[in-house]
Amino acid sequence: MKIWQKDITLDQRIETFTIGHDKIFDLQLAKYDIIASIAHVQMLQKVELLTKEEGTALVAALRELEEVVQNGNYVISENVEDIHSQVENDLIKKLGDTGKKVHMGRSRNDQVLVALKLYYRAELDIIHKLLKKNIETFITMAKEHKSILMPGYTHMQVGMVSSFGLWFSSFAEALVDDANLLFSKMEIIDQNPLGSSAGYGNSFPLDRQLTTTLLAFNSLHVNSIYAQTTRGKSELWIGQIVASIAISINRFATDVCMFCNENYKFISLPDNVTTGSSIMPHKKNPDVFELIRAKCNQLITVPNQITMIISNLPSGYNRDVQSLKEIIFPAIAMIQDVLSILNYIIPQIEVNKSILDDPKYDYLFSVEEVNQKVLEGMPFRDAYLAVAKDIQYGNFKPSKEVSHTAIGSIGNLGLDRILRKLNSDPHSEIGI
Repeated sequence: MKIWQKDITLDQRIETFTIGHDKIFDLQLAKYDIIASIAHVQMLQKVELLTKEEGTALVAALRELEEVVQNGNYVISENVEDIHSQVENDLIKKLGDTGKKVHMGRSRNDQVLVALKLYYRAELDIIHKLLKKNIETFITMAKEHKSILMPGYTHMQVGMVSSFGLWFSSFAEALVDDANLLFSKMEIIDQNPLGSSAGYGNSFPLDRQLTTTLLAFNSLHVNSIYAQTTRGKSELWIGQIVASIAISINRFATDVCMFCNENYKFISLPDNVTTGSSIMPHKKNPDVFELIRAKCNQLITVPNQITMIISNLPSGYNRDVQSLKEIIFPAIAMIQDVLSILNYIIPQIEVNKSILDDPKYDYLFSVEEVNQKVLEGMPFRDAYLAVAKDIQYGNFKPSKEVSHTAIGSIGNLGLDRILRKLNSDPHSEIGI
């Protein structure tokens, strides 16, 4: 039974199409629908739209359903369209007319929206924690390998001297910025839409601030129309978070795939985390990083997919937004999976400590030679031309001594400064 259904039976093909994959994703919302319903009931009791007895009975019944959900035993019946209808149907079965009062003062629109907001908050908290672990892992790798030099590239050509410490910590700082982007977006997403009803409020004397407090939202969506139109914007902001993280990880995965190549030999991976070939016995393929790269490329497209759904919608609720679940729910699961496996595999990377012994990397030190001449008193442009001439006529013989002291360079990675940039908020679940 649908909570909106009247005496007309919906065409079966239309019903199947409009429900889509909602039942698959809705079980992930069960916990949050129940939590929001408890807050809603407590508010209704406080404003005396429910008696104390009714409120107590509803909360107790909802707690029982929450336990079933926690145990993984909750199901959506075949004749029920979504989790929100299932919860209400179960309350009515248990409590009769009292169960029918749970929907007073809300629409399915704000009921769904608040459950989504709570779900997104919890999932973003998981992503933030995974980001923090990866940042710490990159920092650890940077510390362990800070003195091991490697080539740095521009235009895919040998450029300047770099180090594994500089390389690893570059991704730590990238993920710090991604974590801070998540933090800032979460400040906007973490607002309470409950009480906006179908987008135009209602005539019940609801205490919307109370549900905001009970559900630990950062603040309240004041305007009821805008509260509804944040469905789509919240998903877009999460998509931007996911895409930004994916861009950072994609670059690292691409580097690893190249640096494992026999023509580079900068790094290697243990045999037990690589795959082989059915005909080439020597192969050690970095499949995990190739798949990370592929998944990241998928995730980078998420904001555009969401934008194409919400870009031409009028004010008020539109069923188009149901399709967002099919994009954002898998994207959230995918970025969590990518971050988890990334943190597992990073410490297993083995670095080559003698890359720069190969004479083909001698030109990496050309800038060092120019700078040394400048420090000895030669004007920069003259020093540049002198070294260029040595290279041109085969007379370039670098000392291969490197002395970098500026913050963020080989000799001064500034790892503590990178970590201090990470935002935290003791009020928010997203805080560290």
